[in-house]
Amino acid sequence: MSVNGFPFEKFVSIDKQNIPTEILSKINKNSNLKEIKLQSSQKKPEHKFFNEQFHKELLRLMSPMKYEELVSQQLEVTSVSDEELKINVATERIKNVLLTQYYDQLMTAIEIVAGKELDPIFTITESANSNEQFHQPRNANEVKFTLDLNSTREEKLSKADSVYLNHVNQSNHEMMIDPKKTFDSFIIGPSNNMAFSAAKAVARNPGTRGDYPTLYIHSGSGLGKTHLLHAVANEIKENYPELIICLVSAKEFIGDMIEAVQKKKMEEFLKRYTDRVDLLMIDDIHEIKNKEGTQDMIFDIFNVLHKKGKQLIFTSDIAPSKIEGIHERLKTRLSWGLVIDIQKPDLETRMAILKRKATEIDLYLSDEILNLIAVSIRTSIRELEGALLKLHAYFQLMGIDLDYELVKNYLNLETPNDEKTITLESVAKATSQYYRITVVDLKSKTRKKEVTHARHVAMYLSRKIVNATLEEIGRFYGGRDHSTVISAERAVVLRLTTDASLSKDVLYIENNL
Repeated sequence: MSVNGFPFEKFVSIDKQNIPTEILSKINKNSNLKEIKLQSSQKKPEHKFFNEQFHKELLRLMSPMKYEELVSQQLEVTSVSDEELKINVATERIKNVLLTQYYDQLMTAIEIVAGKELDPIFTITESANSNEQFHQPRNANEVKFTLDLNSTREEKLSKADSVYLNHVNQSNHEMMIDPKKTFDSFIIGPSNNMAFSAAKAVARNPGTRGDYPTLYIHSGSGLGKTHLLHAVANEIKENYPELIICLVSAKEFIGDMIEAVQKKKMEEFLKRYTDRVDLLMIDDIHEIKNKEGTQDMIFDIFNVLHKKGKQLIFTSDIAPSKIEGIHERLKTRLSWGLVIDIQKPDLETRMAILKRKATEIDLYLSDEILNLIAVSIRTSIRELEGALLKLHAYFQLMGIDLDYELVKNYLNLETPNDEKTITLESVAKATSQYYRITVVDLKSKTRKKEVTHARHVAMYLSRKIVNATLEEIGRFYGGRDHSTVISAERAVVLRLTTDASLSKDVLYIENNL
């Protein structure tokens, strides 16, 4: 006996003689499955039976490891109707993985259990009540310490160190969309303003709707490129909820492809990406170097998605042309769209990052201490944030106020006075070396375009870093009037908002002073 094509008899053994007349009447009229209410307390609701059988089929169709990771305690059928199957999963990532990488298995399991195709409708738990196995603390506020009065000082310090190490060494192998990594939480500065603007443009108009259907962002580790991937994903989820997003690290892609090869399911693997994905983001694409099979697969996926007008975003440590061990044809594809880099953050950006993070984790530090950290840690945003997390853990575990000397010694930092003094002369030398002109030319009266440009940059940096007066800068550069210095500084500031090349030049000079 079935109701509207649903094999109800698979889950409930129906004895018509023991069913109340009104229930039997509904069954005979093929009424909607939702209307059937079994009165016996010994009978489970139909979605409970469906859930059990659904899990059994998914376990059969998936590898045991993937079943435990994605389904076992993370997925539950909440209701079944004629057309739809409502499924609750623990996180957005699980939903995306099931819809992209395990879509065929998902639909096969539904058809086997239901006896026909049903549309899977997902809801996300993703709350404080989610399975703890899949909830990782995202900031120091979520890290709870049990105060063990018998712990030694060394044991407490070791716990504080582990908070820092876990943060700076975090792996991107298993990725889920982090709702806290948004454009609003991204600190913008001269080092990253162009990458931010490009990512924002993609989020507003993904694929061929916009100007950058292919975007490639590269930078050193810990400078924010992965944050931008999550920010794009979060904004597209809000603006285009119908689009399917696939955010994956290169290592995870490689691992899934190896599994597909072993199971001889390469055609299915290819279809997961080419048939259902609207936005493909691969983090650390350089990891595919010297892996020819993976490169061929990504080349094919790239071509199909690009032809369909889908959005592609890649990140890497280096530019496409500089990745060794990768096919030239794939380098060409990766370079098709907008290729943009993120430089090391300047001092003002580092200070802004520290202040935002300190507020986020409810850690009070004086501007003097924040400046000490910003001056000492220059190369990585992740290290900056890791230093604050380490201090927060130290404060919680040791119960000691954080003063300047304690922070300096605990983090093993140098004070600004320990560094070499930056002067007008050193700025002029660094600028002249970068632009391959002489300091004499910078100070001369010549108005050659290349010299004037370099002079303006040097004046701008003299104001920003040395904090010299307008008169001091004017005298140093050939006795020029202070209004000339003002004009030069304003010209550079204005161009920095739109000229990525100039931003790169200024940051390079500043970071090498």
